[in-house]
Amino acid sequence: MRRQLTENGLEPDQVRISDAALRRIIREYTREAGVRNLEREIATVARKTARAIVMDAARSVTVSNRGIAEMLGPPRFQQEVATREDEVGVATGLAYTPTGGEVLFIEARVVPGKGNLVLTGQLGDVMKESAQAALTYARARGRALGLGTDDPFANKDVHVHVPAGAVPKDGPSAGITMATAIISALTRRPVDHTLGMTGEITLRGRVLPIGGLKEKVLAAHRAGLRRVIAPRDNRRDLDEIPSRVRGQVTFTFVDHMDQVLNAALKPEIQPERSEVKPLRRTTRRAADEVAAATGSAAD
Repeated sequence: MRRQLTENGLEPDQVRISDAALRRIIREYTREAGVRNLEREIATVARKTARAIVMDAARSVTVSNRGIAEMLGPPRFQQEVATREDEVGVATGLAYTPTGGEVLFIEARVVPGKGNLVLTGQLGDVMKESAQAALTYARARGRALGLGTDDPFANKDVHVHVPAGAVPKDGPSAGITMATAIISALTRRPVDHTLGMTGEITLRGRVLPIGGLKEKVLAAHRAGLRRVIAPRDNRRDLDEIPSRVRGQVTFTFVDHMDQVLNAALKPEIQPERSEVKPLRRTTRRAADEVAAATGSAAD
């Protein structure tokens, strides 16, 4: 920051960029492991601030959160936020990328079929294998889930979709999220929308440790999630997470998929909700007019 002020002929007391403005630059205008792009954006702010001081003859300028969009234009990156309500078949996962943590929404739908698994969203081979393992676990737990059958998917297909289809996704840590979304869709039990989760799943339902817990928890915190489910073996990584974030997020550490379901699924079973508005009912007057025009009586 100080170097950019010097290069643009500004004194430290002439420009003040608020903490909220810096956070917005980082979250909405830069996405990288280093700080090169951040420095470029700050340089742009410094140049435009210097011009404003010269043109307006102002002695100093304070750059606020709201003023960032005027200087840098529309945000380049969209910040993921938690969904606003519990939904059936939608679970929130946490992913690790070279530029930090990300929130990942995984959707599952059960439709009539022959037990096939359909995967969409540009998933890599490892993530596809995680989805298959999640489905196998769900099929093996039919009776335990109260479905009264050894294979609840015998006459059903499962479609798992991860939005943002233009972005490639891979890795095993979405296993428990996929299993939760599939079982939620099958049992019609909604998933807690304030909860994010990460963990690899085995065919026996064991939850294995993952990497990048710090980055994933920070992404969950940014998105407004209040709870995080993580493998028990990752408890040792808690010390890497800033204390301020740890104080605002509740952690549930698990070593089996049954524990994940107990923490993530709401007890109530929701009926299938139509997303298409029903046709407007015909009024009695309109029915009489139709009957008069056609020569028939209205029921």
